[in-house]
Amino acid sequence: MALVQVDFFSQSLMRTVTFQAIIPTDKIIKGKVQTEKKTFKTLYLLHGVFGNYTDWVTGTRIQRWAQDNDLAVIMPSGENKFYIDNERTQEYYSKFIGEELVNFTRRMFPLSDKKEDTFIAGLSMGGYGAMVNGLKYYDTFGYIASLSAAFLIESYPNAVDGDNVSYLSKRSFLESIFGDLNQLQGSDKDYKALLLKIPQKQIPKIYIACGTEDFLIKENRDFRDCLIEHNVDVTYEEGKGTHEWDFWDRYIYRVIQWLPLKQQAGISSGHIDG
Repeated sequence: MALVQVDFFSQSLMRTVTFQAIIPTDKIIKGKVQTEKKTFKTLYLLHGVFGNYTDWVTGTRIQRWAQDNDLAVIMPSGENKFYIDNERTQEYYSKFIGEELVNFTRRMFPLSDKKEDTFIAGLSMGGYGAMVNGLKYYDTFGYIASLSAAFLIESYPNAVDGDNVSYLSKRSFLESIFGDLNQLQGSDKDYKALLLKIPQKQIPKIYIACGTEDFLIKENRDFRDCLIEHNVDVTYEEGKGTHEWDFWDRYIYRVIQWLPLKQQAGISSGHIDG
């Protein structure tokens, strides 16, 4: 298993950006090196607010599970920009995630270009970003997973500024990211609106999980109900936990189990007997 850090110039963001990649390598199984040439299924994995491309490796056991399942994992930085296009600042994060990053990593690594082998997931802000971009680029992503997702856009038009308002809830901050908050619903930043634009048979499979003590539980249940109402293939799970890494570590493993992967562990520092 190779853990790779890549810097490259993004045309969507007009600057050099960094992502981290977990790439499967040859395995030793029962004393023999498996050297077959193949392409890998790929998970594009998005972090939450205040994080960066290192979050998933430092906060969870994703590297171990990717190794065991021959899964490539691509982890970009989204800053605090919610992985959406911002015309005013000319930062096209949605295009970066859904087009440029996918195309670049497929050229750089032996990744499958099939929709059924290409997945997107994230937590909190990244859970929102995964859902929006997974639906927006449904021709690219076959599976979408959101953990503790920030499904909050319906509340944004009521946001205000003030000394007692948290940074992420201030109207001025939200407007700097989303633009006119009264125009959000029905736009390409609205997960419900995007869902309704996709032909039924082409909707990606969806997984949603949220902690029962998480402050976003109501919003996650609401979107689950929307998906069920529209006969979408959704797997929904809840478990004890708040908005924190212990929950995300447990449930990213549940995501790995849900994805169409075949586990085959070889000799490594975590599997000495191979």
